[in-house]
Amino acid sequence: VQQEKMDPLSFMVGKWLGTSTTYDSGKVTQQVPAFQEIEYDLNQSILVIKLNSSTLKLHTIIHYSVKDSTYYYTAFSEKGGGKLPATFSNSKFVVHASENRRYIFERYGADGFREYGEKRINGVWVKYFEDVFTDTK
Repeated sequence: VQQEKMDPLSFMVGKWLGTSTTYDSGKVTQQVPAFQEIEYDLNQSILVIKLNSSTLKLHTIIHYSVKDSTYYYTAFSEKGGGKLPATFSNSKFVVHASENRRYIFERYGADGFREYGEKRINGVWVKYFEDVFTDTK
């Protein structure tokens, strides 16, 4: 069951090169190059993400808990770590950081992949960052 639940996340697997963009009130505030390596490990029971940019270095483990029937996104940075629940539906992997903050992973274009973060402001989801990647193969 665990590998079956992890299989739909295979669109993230690869060595990715792209741009990390942050927004404030809909305007670009910063853009930096980013590199991300994503691979399955432990007999496809986890997905390991290594993100590297000048503004963020992140090591993340995604796994599916059969006991909880939930995906978990456990991220570690130089400042510490945290474990967040996540869901997969409509071809999107959504990390529920809080009631008012979420991260969304999805295919992007023919050979791309992106992650973006949204904050709920006055009941409306507003994008505050976006990382767009192309596979380096």
